[in-house]
Amino acid sequence: MLAKVHSCALVGLDGVLVDVEVDVAQGLPAYTIVGLPDAAVQEARERTRAAIRNSGAVFPNRRLTVNLAPADVRKVGPVHDLSIAAAILAATGQLGDFTENRAVFLGELSLDGALRHTDGILPMVAEARTEGMERAFVPSMNGAEAAVVSGIEVLPVNSLQQLIAHFMGLIRIEPLPATQTTVDRSSYPVDLADVRGQAHVKRALEIAAAGAHNVLMIGPPGAGKTLLARCVPSILPPLELEEAIDVTKIYSVAGLIPQRTSLIAERPFRAPHHTVSHVGLVGGGVSPQPGEISLAHRGVLFLDEFPEFSRQSLEALRQPLEDGTVSVVRANYSVTLPARLMLVAAMNPSPGGYAEGDGDSTVTDAARRYRRRISGPLLDRIDVYVDVPQIPYEDMAGGDRGESSEAVRERVEACRDIQAERLNPHDLRVNAEITARLVPELCVVDKRAEALLRGAHDRMGLSGRGHHRTLKLSRTIADLDGAEVIGAAHVAEALQYRARLDDV
Repeated sequence: MLAKVHSCALVGLDGVLVDVEVDVAQGLPAYTIVGLPDAAVQEARERTRAAIRNSGAVFPNRRLTVNLAPADVRKVGPVHDLSIAAAILAATGQLGDFTENRAVFLGELSLDGALRHTDGILPMVAEARTEGMERAFVPSMNGAEAAVVSGIEVLPVNSLQQLIAHFMGLIRIEPLPATQTTVDRSSYPVDLADVRGQAHVKRALEIAAAGAHNVLMIGPPGAGKTLLARCVPSILPPLELEEAIDVTKIYSVAGLIPQRTSLIAERPFRAPHHTVSHVGLVGGGVSPQPGEISLAHRGVLFLDEFPEFSRQSLEALRQPLEDGTVSVVRANYSVTLPARLMLVAAMNPSPGGYAEGDGDSTVTDAARRYRRRISGPLLDRIDVYVDVPQIPYEDMAGGDRGESSEAVRERVEACRDIQAERLNPHDLRVNAEITARLVPELCVVDKRAEALLRGAHDRMGLSGRGHHRTLKLSRTIADLDGAEVIGAAHVAEALQYRARLDDV
């Protein structure tokens, strides 16, 4: 007796359709799973055996062989439990006239046959739709997440017993209605109006948010660097639907989506501690899992105490800051994870926390060594350097609260609209993504601005990358100003945010 159903595996963030073939033959009782399964898939033998028996069905006392094809794709995790159980029941005639060959079965079984919440359902259902599947049977707790995918029926299953009753015609599992895939504006816990003073830093963050440029804030303890960084999501435009789905796929694989939640509606804000491991930041592990860099995709990665991170972790930032992806290569796999993020970093000017002559001052050599823990190539990928001084008493004691995040966000959104009109033909979203080939076409400067750039090139020691990043930052400033051509004032403001390596 032979039966075949479909499941799905994950390779990085991408789904791969899997054929689950079950052969029930005469012979001594045995239960074998082949097709490059990991330990969790091998353990499905005991879970499915108990789940079938405890669901009122009969587990065949024969020789069972389960093949998960293609055999060269490693099968990881308990997501194949439901498909294996369904294939065994179909092969032994316990699902009636089973002819379901355009459906995928996804989910982990408990011993009593109930289906548990399973990670990675969204990208797997999306892959099933791409492969022409018409239905997806998923755990009911993952139903809202899976229903985000249009063009495929999503049937929420509570238990194996319910699935058996469905195929025997005793009940009908109704497909879920398509999730209303709209992304609402979110309320934010902090607001720029909560930050006293620091008007020049707020201006720098507005420019950075408008073009998704990377920022490094340098200042003593208590100056407000962390609070300012936490305000950045409140001035970013809300996620578009396509962006929200991309982010939700990553969080689905990482198992970070709250149960019965359909979409991640807020831009991610990730703030790992400086003791984070290299794998925790970049991703990887025994099976490829997204790290903090990928979890910040389409959002903000905040690295406080920037020089305190390990050199290996900091150098791993160079590729994602340049390409918007991070490649994780291990002995058993090689995957590319998305990492289109905005880096916001903060650091003290010295190990003691203060610049020379301020507070608990440290010697210049120690401060210089501290700052040079960050390599030149990494610093060259940061567009905006801004000093965050101590807040004067007058600003702390009272005065106006200043401009709200909502007011700043309106300007940022208007600037993003200008960029979208210019960049959509090139399949880009923001100025920070402009490639070197497109810089001459999209970042046109007038004669005065060109003369200013020419003089700054040698004086500031700009590299080729630094020159292009200055132009892209100038383009964002000009967009905020509503200017078609980059002028001298726009270049001058961009250059003041561009630090020489000795100044950092």
